[in-house]
Amino acid sequence: MAKAAPQQEDTSKYTSGQFQAIVDQCEGCGRIVEAGADKFCRTYALPAAKWRQGLCNFATHAKPEIVAAAVKVNPLKASKRAAAKKKK
Repeated sequence: MAKAAPQQEDTSKYTSGQFQAIVDQCEGCGRIVEAGADKFCRTYALPAAKWRQGLCNFATHAKPEIVAAAVKVNPLKASKRAAAKKKK
């Protein structure tokens, strides 16, 4: 089964008013489509709403920061566990 050729992006839906122009945070994203003088998000109609709560989940240019919290270990329990493993 052969794959269909990639279709040309239809820019009429962007100029009709269904989609709003991108916001500054969207610059650099891989999902941007240029239609006329404006730029639009190909995935989401209201890009400003996606950035309101923080990072847009569709953004290809921004990655969320993952914070690794250090786990506190009780030294007394750790020594008991180590002693129990030595017995086996």
